[in-house]
Amino acid sequence: MDLKNITVLGSGVMGHGIAQVSATAGYNVVLRDIEHGFLDKAMEKIRWSLDKLVSKEKISKNEGDAIFSRIKPVVDLNEAVKDAQMIIEVVPEIMDLKKKVYAELDKVAGSDVIFASNTSTLPITEIANITSRPEKVIGIHFFNPPQLMKLVEVIPGEKTSKEITEITQEFVKSVKKEPVLCRKDVPGFIVNRLFIPMVHEACYLMDRQGVSKTEVDSAVKFKLGFPMGIFELADFTGMDVIHKATVEMHLRDKKVINPHPTIEKMFNEKKLGQKSGEGFYKYSDDKYERVALSEEIAEKCNPIQLVANILNNAAWLVTNKASDIEELEKAANLGLGLKKPMFETAKEFGIKNIVEELNKLAEQHGEFYKPDPLLVSMQ
Repeated sequence: MDLKNITVLGSGVMGHGIAQVSATAGYNVVLRDIEHGFLDKAMEKIRWSLDKLVSKEKISKNEGDAIFSRIKPVVDLNEAVKDAQMIIEVVPEIMDLKKKVYAELDKVAGSDVIFASNTSTLPITEIANITSRPEKVIGIHFFNPPQLMKLVEVIPGEKTSKEITEITQEFVKSVKKEPVLCRKDVPGFIVNRLFIPMVHEACYLMDRQGVSKTEVDSAVKFKLGFPMGIFELADFTGMDVIHKATVEMHLRDKKVINPHPTIEKMFNEKKLGQKSGEGFYKYSDDKYERVALSEEIAEKCNPIQLVANILNNAAWLVTNKASDIEELEKAANLGLGLKKPMFETAKEFGIKNIVEELNKLAEQHGEFYKPDPLLVSMQ
C-alpha cells in the first residue's frame, strides 16, 4: 500500500501535533474537527510551531510554508475522509464517544481505509468490533507533544491483520518516530501499564514509610534514573489523564493497578497538576517550574516498593507475551525518559530482594502484589 493521504480526526494538542509531523514527512493531511473555531486555533498553533522551527533554522521558510500547505482543515466528515487511506482518530478518551465516531466513520470511509486510534488506554479490540473491518483497526499511540516525543506505541487488536500492523509501523518510522509494538491488546499497553500504577504506588509508599513527596521524588529521580520525580511527572501529565486511565485500566484488569484514593480526590478537587496550577505541588504560573530535589533528600526514602511495582508490571507484560524485555526498555527509555534500563536498576536492588518485598506486600495488602513468575524465575 502506497500511503499518501492521512486524515486526522480531532484538532486538539495531540491531533494538530500528529497532523504536523505527518505533513512534515510529506503526507497530504486533512485535519478534521466539529467546528471551524477549533480548526482555526489548531492551524494557528501549527503555524506558530513551524515558524519557531524556521527561526531556529531547523527548516527553511519555504519548507515551513510547504508543510503548512499540506494540511487542509475540514469540518464535513464525508469530505474529510473521501481520499483518506489512513484515518488517525484523536477524539477524547471516552469509550462511548469513540464508539459513536467509529460507527459513523465505518459508514462514510472506503472499505480499504485503515482506522488507527491514538488512544492511550482504551482496548483496540473493543473499538474495532464496532466496525465492519476489525482487521483494519489498530492502535497508534503518540506521546505528548507529538512534535517532540519519539515514541509511538503500535497496538494490534485481536483481529488486526499482520499487514496492517506492518503498514502502521512503517508509517511511524516514516514520520521519524520509533515504533514499539505492544503485541497484545492489554489494558494500559506498555508505557501506561508501567507509569500509571506507579503513581498510585508512590502514594502508598508515603503512607507506609511516612516519607514526604520530595523524598519519594528525589529517590525516583536519583536512585531509579527517572528524568523527574514520579509526582512531578504526574503533575506534568495531568491528574485528569491519570484518573481516566486508572478507571479504564482497573475496570478491565484488577491486577494492573491498586488505586489510591488520593488520585480520585485530586481529580474531583480539580487539582490536575501544572495545567490547573496545583497538583501534588503548587505552580505559580505557566512557566515550567522544577521542584527542589536532591541526592541528599533521596537518601531518606527507600524506593524498593516502586521498583517492585514497575518490575512486576514489566514482567507481567513479558509473561503474557505482550512484549519482551528489549522492547519494554526501549518504551521506558523513550516514553518515560528513563536514563537507565529498568532491569539494570532491579539488579542493583537485587531481584531476590524485590521478590521478597512483593511477597511481604502481598501478605500485608493482598493478591495484587504477588510476584510475577518471571521475576521469581530470575532470582
